[in-house]
Amino acid sequence: MPKAYWITSYRKVLDAEKLAAYAKLAAPAIEAAGGRFLVRSTATHAYEDGVLGRTVVIEFASVEAALAAHDSAAYQAALSALGDGAVRDLRIVPGV
Repeated sequence: MPKAYWITSYRKVLDAEKLAAYAKLAAPAIEAAGGRFLVRSTATHAYEDGVLGRTVVIEFASVEAALAAHDSAAYQAALSALGDGAVRDLRIVPGV
């Protein structure tokens, strides 16, 4: 079974306080569900669209584990804290 990855691209941060509240809850929830952070940074270079937004990549043992982490009560609480604090795109993709 291939590993799976959450890939989150932040387009805009609308409320830094909400984002900080989200991060405080999200990281422990994700790590408790077996997620391992591989990337948490703003891009140093951007090609194509030229967006230098924040990108987060998290590795999970499987797609099922990634989905379970996302749907967990702990992560849903983090999403609630984020609310409308950011415009972002979160994808769960299988590894190769």
